[in-house]
Amino acid sequence: KVNIGQPISHRLDHMMSGIRSQIAVKLYGRDIEELRDRGQDIAEVMAEVPGVVDLQIEPQVDIPQVRVTIRRQEAARYGLAPADVAKALETALQGRTVSQVLEGQRVFDLVVWFDEEARNNIDAIRSTLVSTPDGSRVALGTVADVVATQGPNTINRENVQRRIVMQCNTAGRDLVSVVHDIQAAVEAEIVPILMDGYFVEYGGQFEARQDANRRLLLLGSFATAAIFFLLYKCLDSWQAALQVMANIPQAAMGSVVALLLVNRPTAESLAESAWWEIPGIWIGATDLSVAHWVGFITLIGIVSRNGIMMISHYIHLMKYEGEVFSEQMIIRGSLERLAPVLMTALTTIIGLVPLALGAGQTGKEILHPLAIVVIGGLLSSTLLDQIVTPALFYKFGRRVYEKVGEEEYAEISGPSAPLHLAKQFQ
Repeated sequence: KVNIGQPISHRLDHMMSGIRSQIAVKLYGRDIEELRDRGQDIAEVMAEVPGVVDLQIEPQVDIPQVRVTIRRQEAARYGLAPADVAKALETALQGRTVSQVLEGQRVFDLVVWFDEEARNNIDAIRSTLVSTPDGSRVALGTVADVVATQGPNTINRENVQRRIVMQCNTAGRDLVSVVHDIQAAVEAEIVPILMDGYFVEYGGQFEARQDANRRLLLLGSFATAAIFFLLYKCLDSWQAALQVMANIPQAAMGSVVALLLVNRPTAESLAESAWWEIPGIWIGATDLSVAHWVGFITLIGIVSRNGIMMISHYIHLMKYEGEVFSEQMIIRGSLERLAPVLMTALTTIIGLVPLALGAGQTGKEILHPLAIVVIGGLLSSTLLDQIVTPALFYKFGRRVYEKVGEEEYAEISGPSAPLHLAKQFQ
């Protein structure tokens, strides 16, 4: 199976983890051939995990090479160190800058090395002359074994150790569950047969995503606490602040439903599952990314603002317009704040619609999840806010009204107090 991604997401994956895939299994060891064999075994195990797509092993092929092994005892007889032999060989095959040539205003390096025919001739390489400390010269073949062989085109290292990478993406399942299944399969089937000095590590996009999710969860919790504190200072009532915060779970419900509708599991996974397994599979198909969490944090601010507009207006009606706590006051306040709440929600939703509809378009793959979360949350919170917030305030807001009345009554002395307040608090 193949999962086609987008350039921006690929670039971000590569920058965050060094791997252009969501999941990477890294095998470390000494011998290249052993790494290849065990890497192939790991790839076969990963292929059996449901939801794995784009599976590939780090490309590595054998190419013709010339291997030079220095015979240290022979080199020592001529007073040569391995570095001396390597330096002469580097000059012959890779070249060395010995001077510079000035032509007009430009400077060119003057490089000395073997011609192409000699560089590709193993006998010519064996005949390379190496200068000794006493001024004489000796052929490379006298102090080293020069043989034609096959070898890997690249040898990748990480933390000063050779490694090979098996990488894949996911489709139809959430990233975390696929990673857990891969880890369990590798630990059960591959790790027990690894030689001493060989070990497995896991990386890829999921590693950076887990770290980012933890930080965003912490920041989101801090933001929620800060919003509650500000609401308490603004409304001067923890009951009113909690009623405003009740909009957050209403928005979360809409966001979750929107994510479940957008991230539907594949028809194959549903067809192969029993009916009681379908809810779990459907939920598992939704993979929360950093953009989703940013959308949830954004929602907290938007829906809190809507709640503030309604409850603060209830308080305004009681404090400045002489309304008493009643159903009529709540209905009036809700209707007067209906237009601002709808305008806030609709302008935000309309602005995010292009991002929500551009799931497969280049450049929108990062903001698309955020748009889905915000649109779904605004739809549910805006609808429920017109029912839940008035009902909660009618049920638990009398204490807020009494506090408003007490403050207003305290500011006015005796006979000059408003009649409706005097009657209530006498």
